[in-house]
Amino acid sequence: MNRLQITRIASLPSTAAEVPAMLDSLNVSFQPIASVNWPEQYPYCPDVVFRVAWCPEGLVLHYRVSEQSVRAVYGEDDGCVWTDSCVECFIRNADSETYYNIECNCVGTMLIGVGTAIKSERSRLPLAVVGEVKRWASLGKEPFGNRAEATDWEIALVVPTSVFAKSPIRLEAGAILRVNFYKCGDELPVPHFVSWNPVNVPSPNFHRPEFFGEMKLL
Repeated sequence: MNRLQITRIASLPSTAAEVPAMLDSLNVSFQPIASVNWPEQYPYCPDVVFRVAWCPEGLVLHYRVSEQSVRAVYGEDDGCVWTDSCVECFIRNADSETYYNIECNCVGTMLIGVGTAIKSERSRLPLAVVGEVKRWASLGKEPFGNRAEATDWEIALVVPTSVFAKSPIRLEAGAILRVNFYKCGDELPVPHFVSWNPVNVPSPNFHRPEFFGEMKLL
């Protein structure tokens, strides 16, 4: 199991564009998302890293991606962003079966779900709640179709605790959370499904909390 210790920040930044410089100033290192779990079917692995920090008011996330093509068809929240060039964070308390899936495409369009691993017990958060997440996207905010060209892009997110109101995430020093981070692109020219912590199932399925890694809040 992958384990990660994450830095505490003094407070959430006022904009997501401030996240990269804030984490740079604290020397927060990047972690790779590089587990190719289904190499025979989906061998492609883009170059993806992430970093994360916390405070009692919420989380900040920063992803950097380099991939051979990009797509951002969905420009409105709560669409099928996993079919685009997409990064994801799944997170829960260590003693809970309820987890959130925070999914974001390369222009900052998001969806957030909550519930257990039983599909019928999961639901999407309201658009108003998803809208509380501040985003910054290096590629801008406008959607676009497939671009068959090598592209580097970044996403930064500021996720306040209000997003976790349905099942509060324990944001306090010493807390241990269970998490996994993903990069996917179901409808890109070369589909791919890579993760931070390996997912040992026969076919792509990120909704497997038994394969989440561990994240300790410093």
